[in-house]
Amino acid sequence: MRPDLDARPADPRRWAALVLLCTANFMVILDAQSVVMGVPLMAADLGLSPVEAQWILSGNLLTFGGLLLLGGRIADLIGRRRVFMLGTALFLVVSVLSALATAGPVLLVARALHGVSAALMAPTALAILTDMFPEGRERNRALAGWAAIAAIGATIGLLLGGALLGWFGWPSLFFVNVPVALLMLVLSPVLLRESRSASAHRTLGVAGAVLSTAALGLLVYVLVEAPGRGWTSFPVLGVAAVFVVLTAVTIAVDRRSAAPMLPARLFRSPTVLGGNVLTILIAMLVYGMSVVLTQYSLGVLGYTPIRFGLSQSVMPIACVVGAYATQKALARPLLRRVSIAAFVLLATGSALLVRISPDAGYLTTVFPGLLLFGLGLGSASVTLAAAALTGVTPADAGIASGVNVAAFQVGGALGVAVVSTIIAAMPASAGALAGFHAGLAACAGFGVAGAVLAFVLLRRAGRGNLTAVARPH
Repeated sequence: MRPDLDARPADPRRWAALVLLCTANFMVILDAQSVVMGVPLMAADLGLSPVEAQWILSGNLLTFGGLLLLGGRIADLIGRRRVFMLGTALFLVVSVLSALATAGPVLLVARALHGVSAALMAPTALAILTDMFPEGRERNRALAGWAAIAAIGATIGLLLGGALLGWFGWPSLFFVNVPVALLMLVLSPVLLRESRSASAHRTLGVAGAVLSTAALGLLVYVLVEAPGRGWTSFPVLGVAAVFVVLTAVTIAVDRRSAAPMLPARLFRSPTVLGGNVLTILIAMLVYGMSVVLTQYSLGVLGYTPIRFGLSQSVMPIACVVGAYATQKALARPLLRRVSIAAFVLLATGSALLVRISPDAGYLTTVFPGLLLFGLGLGSASVTLAAAALTGVTPADAGIASGVNVAAFQVGGALGVAVVSTIIAAMPASAGALAGFHAGLAACAGFGVAGAVLAFVLLRRAGRGNLTAVARPH
């Protein structure tokens, strides 16, 4: 083992800590999924226009995506447990504020602050996991749990959200967070050990931090607004141009900084670079598929939220199976092969779902597609998380986790934007299902592209093992 990698003995609390960290991941995803279903009721109760109501979701996504890198780097510097608890405390406060909101602007501000709390919690939890589990079989098992709980949270969010909305109204979507967040705050000092960067540079490059946060926020804004305004509209093109300029300036500033916001050494490992690029594609698939199936099931088939959640339940179950089967394969130098196979499963599952129609049978059409998609999603989530964090030094665990979570958020926003645009672009003369079929075909295309990129980008990982490291300065 290299001297700059952490050689501390394994923490005996690590498996209990994993449950806590996965709970944090679960709650962030659960909140996001359930709120999607409650937006129409919130808008009606609080007098929000359709454009204002959209910002219940967009404001949260903007702050979450924009602040991920900053949250990860701050955690590296001042302590990951400390930042995780700060994010959890903010999550608790804004959940209460959201539930008690009696005016639209209050809810919009609360949802934006929720994005801030998620940006502190999500990358920090993943960094703590990386710190507590050494590379190898145990970390792969931990990452399998992390990936599986994310899939479960996505479906439970639909089921629980539908039930809470029907029984108690939309404030209950936020009140349910409160006891869990309190328990997490109590257990964090007991189960989580503090960790931070041991680097000589214990300061944050303010210029790089501001520029990178602004650039990432602008990118998320473009992806959120493009489907509604049009990809060639002046506001979208204008903001996109500013994003490109800010990105170039950020790179130039970071190259001259003694404490760069995004160290270039992270991407000198082809495995780390490939893991993050492919994470973008995985997120495009997940969110793109979610757009199609949600609109089709609720809009065309007329499913209730609970029935929709039940109809999709095979996918998270298959995801759990795929995740735990894959973590065993990662003990061998098979990362590239497993990644390619995972994307092939995702592409095949998406292609099978292109056959959906109101007359098609669930067991013969929808079930096989969701099953293969879930197996591929579970497998890919574990392999790519392992790749994106392989060989990252303890000093960079927070920012590396922030990059990986940011890649997923950007990919998700891009998937929603592309698939929504494809669905909307289909002419009415093509039929009601044409847009959904085109969206699913696009998802299949994302899967094929992922298999090709995995073959190219993870070539060294295929010949080596999962301990290839990102070289230090």
